[in-house]
Amino acid sequence: MIRHVVMFRWTQDATEEQKKQVAAEVARLPSLVPSLRAFASGADAGVNQGNFDFAAAADFDDVDGYLAYPEHRAIVEKFIRPIAAQRAAVQYEC
Repeated sequence: MIRHVVMFRWTQDATEEQKKQVAAEVARLPSLVPSLRAFASGADAGVNQGNFDFAAAADFDDVDGYLAYPEHRAIVEKFIRPIAAQRAAVQYEC
């Protein structure tokens, strides 16, 4: 199984409405991506300072399943990229 984890820091001028829209759009991914086996996403809980603002974790059967999900590109371009100041990601086998 391949796990994809991505985190974002929002720009200072990102509005609450934009952040909520990102969360709503990202939450649609399980219904759009057939190769997705498990998915979780959400805003940082604010427990520690310096954390990223939003994260998502997605599990796929294999690398091919991970690479075959272009459906998220439109969400990234329309909703995430305009307010993302920083991105970090990792894919690992589990």
